[in-house]
Amino acid sequence: MAGTALPRANAVEVMNYLGKMKFVRFVACIAGLALGWAVADAKSAGVVFAMKAPTWMKITTRDRPSRRAAFAMAYDPVSKKVVLFGGYSGSSYLADTWTFDGASWQLQHPSTSPAGRSASSMAFDKRTKKLVLFGGYDGVSDRSDTWLWDGSTGQWSATDSKKSPGALTGPNLFTDPLDGHVDEFGGYDGFLYQLRTWRWDGNTWELLHKTHPPSARAFAEVATNPVTRTTLLFGGLADINSANTWTWDGTRWREQSPSMQPPGVYYGAAAYDRALDAVVTFGGGHGGVDLNDTWAWSGANWMDLTPTNSPSPRESHGMAFDAAIGHIVLFGGTYYPKHALYNDTWELIP
Repeated sequence: MAGTALPRANAVEVMNYLGKMKFVRFVACIAGLALGWAVADAKSAGVVFAMKAPTWMKITTRDRPSRRAAFAMAYDPVSKKVVLFGGYSGSSYLADTWTFDGASWQLQHPSTSPAGRSASSMAFDKRTKKLVLFGGYDGVSDRSDTWLWDGSTGQWSATDSKKSPGALTGPNLFTDPLDGHVDEFGGYDGFLYQLRTWRWDGNTWELLHKTHPPSARAFAEVATNPVTRTTLLFGGLADINSANTWTWDGTRWREQSPSMQPPGVYYGAAAYDRALDAVVTFGGGHGGVDLNDTWAWSGANWMDLTPTNSPSPRESHGMAFDAAIGHIVLFGGTYYPKHALYNDTWELIP
């Protein structure tokens, strides 16, 4: 089964993302309750693993990308910089490429670039040493093209793969914890949420025929822990309850049963933090309300980190672990209730 259709009876609101994007969004708190989304009570559940509370620190830079949401962002170990592409400005679909070196943003000038888009996803392929960009929405249609960013040259190149996961918004891309290539799970094709798992082998996409995958979803929180060699998948937009925790080991999906977990969110972001040795998630939308909580997945359970300082509530932001500075970098996003767009930069200090 490729995906699941959204029953009209379950839809609380059908709308375009910031007036443009074509997908279904649940915005009423009652919808979250109907889906069984709930915030865990840490006091009653108990803390399973101890961790010092980190803090978010705002970084001031002279130059920076313009205000935007739903862009693609990932760390490139080749150039040792965070790379950001595209997004939605509130009036247009962007096609600019920026890099962040831990202290400042720099606009890049590649000779060719992907078409402007939002809701795409990007991850690093350890085997080919390139970032893989896939999918998104260009203001007219969903995209099925795949692009590669070469950090050694600062250039984009289009691929000619005949196979792909299809034209999708909100695909979930991540570095495979076993073989280092880029995998893709889920997404939304305008009609169905997807539940297939695909792998980029360096030249084309291959469908992995896996049994018992997570339920169909898009815009989930996803990141790979290179120490435990597992990928975390949590939440996302779906037509059934997506407030569940899944891990991928390169060959098999497994649903986890933590004693506590974050509220079910969509348009959140996640990244692995080396100092905390955990996958960290931040923000996202929950029942029509944007959050600014920070959680960590240890590989066995969740912990609410309750930082001493945090970015404002938001969704559709970007997060990446900058290995060169040893911190998670967070940028931009939107506060959906007021349609406010951000272009602030934060680092998580353990």
